[in-house]
Amino acid sequence: MTNEIQMVNQARLQARQEAADLSKFDFNAPAELFPSRVKKGRGRVTYKRFDTAAEALQFAVEDLPGPALLGAYLESGEKRFGREDILRLYESTAYPLKRRTTLD
Repeated sequence: MTNEIQMVNQARLQARQEAADLSKFDFNAPAELFPSRVKKGRGRVTYKRFDTAAEALQFAVEDLPGPALLGAYLESGEKRFGREDILRLYESTAYPLKRRTTLD
């Protein structure tokens, strides 16, 4: 049982560190977006490279179909950011681009 508690505490510490790292995120750095593979539907979205991470975040949140965002991740500065991180970065006060007022 003690080992399980240590694992939970370690996971919490790692989550706090990752959240702190988001505050230092460089929105102007190049980024790559890897959407999850969606088997149903047309217009399959594939890997995309962006000049700035802000543009990649905007595309991921505003233009990707919901199922493709579920397993998507963004790589920037040799770090990988999952769906939850993508959404937090997009909603961040530091996000430099104008957001769409309504998301479809």
